[in-house]
Amino acid sequence: MATAMGTVKKTPLSSFANPRRAGIIAVGLDDGDHLIGVAITNGQCDVMLFSDAGKAVRFAEDDVRAMGREARGVRGMMLEEDQKVISMLVADSEDYSVLTATENGFGKRTPIAEYTRHGRGSKGMIAIQTSERNGKVVAAVLTSLGETREEIMLISTGGVLIRTRVTDIRVMSRSTQGVTLINLDDGTYLAGVEKVIETEESEESEQPDAEE
Repeated sequence: MATAMGTVKKTPLSSFANPRRAGIIAVGLDDGDHLIGVAITNGQCDVMLFSDAGKAVRFAEDDVRAMGREARGVRGMMLEEDQKVISMLVADSEDYSVLTATENGFGKRTPIAEYTRHGRGSKGMIAIQTSERNGKVVAAVLTSLGETREEIMLISTGGVLIRTRVTDIRVMSRSTQGVTLINLDDGTYLAGVEKVIETEESEESEQPDAEE
């Protein structure tokens, strides 16, 4: 688990084996903090945290000891004033790229191998350049590296949604500003990015009819 203030916590799944109708406590939160990401790991994954200031930190999940449900966790990323963590990604190999996107509609893909592993609790490294053009980072999504049929959806605060192939987005180094992902109307911003989850039904619909 990861929070906006940079805290991370790992809890065995068995601790959630007896849920109650009214719910159970999953993590203790400090005042003003909130959960921004939860993922199931296999014990040998790397954890990546991304801040709205364009920084990222990558560390082995072994750097975080297992804790009880009510614990608050430990520092995963050091943030400066007015910064917050906006995304947590979990990777089990180097066979991925990270798609970062900013509020003004710019973004890029960067191979995960460019994010060197360090101990948790640091200020991190540049993931994408934030600037007057780009604005703050609003999303970081794990995508396949190389040829892939994956697609993403981008939605603006004005309610405009576009769907695009991941391979249409350029692969660029960490220290660059990226390219245009979505054209935004004046006064609107990119609100979020989500990968399209293909179902068996949608995959079958792409196949030509047998009679054809």
